[in-house]
Amino acid sequence: MVKKTKTTADLMEQLLKKVQPAKIKKGQEIEAKIISLSRKNVLFDVGAKAYAVLGDKELKEISTYLPYLKVGDTIRVKIISEESREGFPVVSMQKFFEKGKWDIIRRKKENEEEIEVICGEYGKGGVFVDFMGVRGVIPKIQLTEEYRQNPEKLSGQKIKVKVLEVDQEKNRLVVSQKASALNISQKEMKQRFDEIKVGGKYKAKVLGVSEFGIFCEVEGVEGLVHISEISWEKVSDATLYANSGDTIDVLVVEKNETDLKLNLSLKRLISDPWDNIEDKYPKDKEVEGEVVRSERYGYFVRLEPGIEGLIHISKLSGKEDFKVGQKVKAFIERINKKERRMSLILPQTEKPITYR
Repeated sequence: MVKKTKTTADLMEQLLKKVQPAKIKKGQEIEAKIISLSRKNVLFDVGAKAYAVLGDKELKEISTYLPYLKVGDTIRVKIISEESREGFPVVSMQKFFEKGKWDIIRRKKENEEEIEVICGEYGKGGVFVDFMGVRGVIPKIQLTEEYRQNPEKLSGQKIKVKVLEVDQEKNRLVVSQKASALNISQKEMKQRFDEIKVGGKYKAKVLGVSEFGIFCEVEGVEGLVHISEISWEKVSDATLYANSGDTIDVLVVEKNETDLKLNLSLKRLISDPWDNIEDKYPKDKEVEGEVVRSERYGYFVRLEPGIEGLIHISKLSGKEDFKVGQKVKAFIERINKKERRMSLILPQTEKPITYR
């Protein structure tokens, strides 16, 4: 009996019978490996009889992502056509475009790697930037001195930055040009942050002043003296208390572990004038102060820095016409230490019966 010899065609037929191609269906989401990657074409291994291609519409977007993808990467795609005119299945990367870019940003932050962003206009929050369609911001204090003085110079520029904060749910991306330019490590920053003590007094370099307060750097760590923490008295203009480049003494009130920032205070370096207010200003004591504000409900009189009293309109005769800066004499009527309020009454020849 003559033994039949198997041909190459027979062997291929047997192999195809053993290894059946995976069946794909329109609308199915699968993990696909990138086989080829360019601006003109993206091929995926989806486990079917032929490679899948990226749809023409999304292919126009791929150039934005090319620096962050490579052959061999596996990403989740959706089958939008089982077979095109060319015979290839067609897939969509929409899920990646929506979520994958955030994964890239998170990895870059974890690995302390730079990303390249395109700078837009400068606004109240800082320099706005774009990264793969994600809008972010470089806070002014996260710019090197050159750009901090003239942030508008960055408009339209493509620059490298490091990721400070990323939160997809809040659509929040905060980056630092300074950390990239000066090669500041987050690990090193965390070490500096940990060494700073709450309640400690430190020298701080003023990086900038805004309506929010005074932005500072304490031993390389970013901090803010909120406008409410500048003085015990009411502050309406923080620029009267500090200028960019100044060195000031601050007290660390709180440490924000999430973003490695410090809440600082100037006023807590001195005692609170309200601590012994009732001893210093007992009821019926005659005082002299300066009119600092005129409101529809009365006049505010400053007795000393941080201590203001109100002469309510109900305590006025209607003939008074005090001017800001004018000195007036009054009596202490009432003090509410908890709410930091003081009520004053003008001197009278005879006190009203209702006064006491």
